[in-house]
Formats: sequence, structure tokens, C-alpha cells
Amino acid sequence: MQDEYNALQSTGTWSLVPFQSHQNIVGCKWVFRVKKHPDGTIDRYKARLVAKGFHQQAGIDYKETFSPVAKPVTIRILLSLAVQYDWFLNQLDISNAFLHGDLQEDVYMQQPPGFSDPNYPNHVCKLRKSLYGLKQAPRAWFDKLFVVLKSLGFHQSQSDTSLFVIQTPVPIFVLVYVDDILVTGPNPTACHRFIQQLSTIFPVKDLGPLHYFLGLEVQRSSTGLFLHQSKYILDLLHKTNMAGAKPCLTPLGSVPLDHTGSLLPDPHEYRSIVGALQYLTWTRPDLSFAVNQVCQFMHAPREPHLQAAKRILRFLKATVSHGLWFKKGDIHLTAYSDADWAGCSFDRRSTSGYCIFLGSNLISWSAKKQPTVARSSTEAEYRSLAHTAAEITWVCKVFKDLDLHLPHVPSLWCDNLSAISLASNPVFHARTKHIELDYHYIRELVLANLIKVQYVCSQDQLADIHTKALSKSRFLYLQSKLSLGPFDASKFSLRGCNGSSKIS
Repeated sequence: MQDEYNALQSTGTWSLVPFQSHQNIVGCKWVFRVKKHPDGTIDRYKARLVAKGFHQQAGIDYKETFSPVAKPVTIRILLSLAVQYDWFLNQLDISNAFLHGDLQEDVYMQQPPGFSDPNYPNHVCKLRKSLYGLKQAPRAWFDKLFVVLKSLGFHQSQSDTSLFVIQTPVPIFVLVYVDDILVTGPNPTACHRFIQQLSTIFPVKDLGPLHYFLGLEVQRSSTGLFLHQSKYILDLLHKTNMAGAKPCLTPLGSVPLDHTGSLLPDPHEYRSIVGALQYLTWTRPDLSFAVNQVCQFMHAPREPHLQAAKRILRFLKATVSHGLWFKKGDIHLTAYSDADWAGCSFDRRSTSGYCIFLGSNLISWSAKKQPTVARSSTEAEYRSLAHTAAEITWVCKVFKDLDLHLPHVPSLWCDNLSAISLASNPVFHARTKHIELDYHYIRELVLANLIKVQYVCSQDQLADIHTKALSKSRFLYLQSKLSLGPFDASKFSLRGCNGSSKIS
């Protein structure tokens, strides 16, 4: 506590001023946390002074609060490129990051518990710097970091505003997720020079080669990279008392979920489990459809819904060590798009699904219910094509911001010939005139030769795993095609990342 208080004083976080009746006083409290390594061992004990942001009033204590964070797809793109081209890949942590943000508003806070000034016990703290807990703290920190990176010559990506790029004299790419930062690029010397420059402005901890980022565990060798959340899964199983549950091989049963069954007396457990499962979809595309299903009943969960959520946990028990593999190969962009027409039994809406590969590496996927009812399977598939095309376009823009060029036109595979025909020319007009104009976006891309839509048989449609519950054999087959599998230590016996002789 004393170290945290000293740090706040040294940065001039506040000044004491007399209390006045017109001031809105924000409370504060001490928050204690045990920081752990990926293997569960204790790293350090941490105390942090946190403002009670719920005491703030809009328009008085804060105005804008939005702060961008890195998109999961952008993270996977950079990881895939780092593996492909053997890039330098380090992670940084900014100590007390939010304390460096400058406040634009007048915010008054109580003196910290246990650290009141004996000479001015009735004074309050007028904050000059942002503090953890304030609603505008993330934005104030990002604005500060943005100004610093701009002064160092970086420019902000138009596709992902948390991605910063500098091309001269050599490319360096910086990805920001609050106070966690990834630095990558082809030249290690230039990257280290940038880290040293940043260290002169902020208290930077260079954590070395990427190994544990936002709860994602990373193992890297000269042959590839393995991204997983095994520790998070084990913690979730213990938290939900499912560590001793019987494993199962598929995340969903054959019986579709609906609104039948008795309401749960306390929905908190269900919502807590489902919220935790959402974060696992960062590295587990095989969970995407199952989590999408249980998320649809958050408002009034019933007993069958809780059993479905626990089945997902049983599936995780059987696949704790599974994660995403990133391997070397080409950088051809390939996508699979599918839809399950009228698959929802109670509102008859269709579910769209897609998965996008960069070479053999899966970088983006989705399972999402369509907003309106589709009148035909062609319409459902066509809508899914449009959503997939939009995602491909965004990925291509990220590559443009990185100043990298795809060697081939992206390929989009679909198992519906009518939807493919509709994407290429305005056929079936009488049966498709009710389709919203924005779904015809893909037709412009096809005509401009920016996307090539091709047919794939239903048996080889990889996006099928994101649209419906599947049999065990079908699910395991598609799961094996998604660059998804257990950790294999034999693949990490070579030199580690960034020239290290061991795995980070």
C-alpha cells in the first residue's frame, strides 16, 4: 500500500484542496490482488487505489469514456505473420498505466483510506492524473499513449485503431490492449530501440518474448506457435465445481434448446458460466456455436440451459490442452461461409457461420443468428456470404495498413450454388427482390475481382461447425480441420522465439 501511495505522490496524481459544497466527491478504496504466473505460482502481491467511478456524474466528472482495444482477429493476424516471417515478438507492460493519463475534467476524490493528511484531514483530492476506477481513465491513458506514439513517428491503423505502424527506416508494429502492448517486426534491433525510447517516457516492463497475454498462453518455436487458454479453463472448471465431471466429446447435445423447462431460481450461476465461456472463444472456434446458443437465454435461463452450459464445461474437461496452431506456409486468404436455414426452432431464424484462414492458420470465425427470417436457403446462404465478405474486406484493409500485399485474390467457399450465382449476377430477381440492398455488397466485390466465390461440397464445408449441433464423428472431423488441437511438446524442441534457446 505504501509503495502504491508513494507512486501516486511521485506522479503528482492529485493536490489537496479545501472541500466546497458544489463539488461532487468521488469515493475510493484499496483493492488487493495476488498476481500469478501461467503455471499458477505467485508472482507478486499487489495493492491498488481505485476510485469509485459509480459516484461520478455524467457531464460533470466525465464526458467521453470510449477507449479502443485490440481486436482478437488483429492479434491472430500479427501472430500468424510473426510465425510466417520469423518476426521479433515481445510483450510490454506499462506500470500504473492509468496514472499517466491527463484529466480534462475537474474530479474531486476523498483522501485514500489510511493515508489522510493529518494537517488537512477535511481536504479533498483534486485529481490531475487519471486513476483506476474512473470512467474516463482508459480513454485518458490511450490518448496519452497515442500522442507519444505519434511523436515517435507511428501512424494509427484505419481498420483497428489500437494498431500502430511505422514503416521507416524499418517496419515496427505495435498493438495496444489497455496497458498490455505487443511489439513485433522483422528487425529485432529496431524493436529494441523503440522499447528503449518508450522506456524513457513510461515505466515500461519488457516481459520478453510473448508468453502470456490477456489470459492467452503462448508457446513458440522456430516451427510455429501454439495459442491456448489451458490455465483459464482449469480455473473455470474449479470455480464451477466441474473439475471432476465426466468428460464428453461434443459441446452440444442433439436436443435443440428452447424456452421449455423450469426457470432457474437464481440465474447468477448460469450468467457467470456463460460470460466466462465467451472469453474462451478467443482461441476455441469449436465452442463458437455452442456458446452462441447458450448466450441466447441470458434473460430468463431455465434448467435445460444450465445443463447445456455444464455440457460445454464437460467438453472443456476433455479438451483442456486444445488451442490454435499457427504454422509457416503461404499467406493466401481463404474463407468458408455457411448457414443453417431456419435452424432455430422457436423463431425460425437462420444461423450464419464463417471461418477465415491465412494460409493454414485460422484467424477469424463467427457463429451468429441472422437478424430476420430468411424465406429460402438461398437467401440465408447469401446473407452469410455478405457477412463473410465484409470480414474479408476488413482483413484486407488490415494488410494494407501493414503495407503487406496478398499474392492472390481471396477465395470464398460456399456450398449453395444458387447463392454463388446470385453473388455473381442478378439472377432469381423475382424471388430475391425482398433481400436488403446491403446484402448485395458481395456482388460488387465479385464483379470488381476482389473476392472469388467458389463451390465446395457440403461434406467439406468447414463453416458447418459454426451453424448447427453435429454428430460426434462430424464434429471431430471439422474440429481437426480448424488448426485446432492439443499441445504437442515434441514440436517445441527447437530454438525458441526471438533467438531464445528455450520456450517462453
